[in-house]
Amino acid sequence: MSEPAHIQFREQQANLNARGEDVCRISSEDLNSLYQLSFLLTRDHERAERCFVVGLKNLIRGNRAFNQWAHAWAKRIVIENAIHEVNPQPRVAHSYSSAIVFPYGARLLTPPGGHFELEAILALEDFERFVFVMSVLDHYSEHDCALFLDCSVLEIREARTRALEKLIDSLHIAFVHNEVFTQERSR
Repeated sequence: MSEPAHIQFREQQANLNARGEDVCRISSEDLNSLYQLSFLLTRDHERAERCFVVGLKNLIRGNRAFNQWAHAWAKRIVIENAIHEVNPQPRVAHSYSSAIVFPYGARLLTPPGGHFELEAILALEDFERFVFVMSVLDHYSEHDCALFLDCSVLEIREARTRALEKLIDSLHIAFVHNEVFTQERSR
């Protein structure tokens, strides 16, 4: 092997080792969050596993995964595969006034306790669930969500509004149920 070819081989080997270290770092630190993202999007363990495995395989092969962006790229691959698996479609658009518009940079407040119930999120319709998970939980912009889901920003806003309304309703129902249970128990 000539000296330049030998140097090039060593550089390629070093790049492969760096990618392997990224995958190990992702596997140890972020495996649960990547699987949870996949499950929240697909609402099915088999589909979630397929999306998750494709994302990890893509990282192992080194496709576009740079060291500092490995986790973000893994999330992107999981989201793209979940969209392919589920094919969420927006509802027929309603009037613009029905959508809540959040100013750029505004943060949504989570309910007391810091989270929505998993069952309530999984009960959302596919498109609403994708929009909620991507825009609220993973903080993708409306524009990025629209690009991923091949729809308009208005459809993203409307779906997020419907999702939040349903999730807030589920919190109210759970609160009322808990109050009734507490009152009956204290009698």
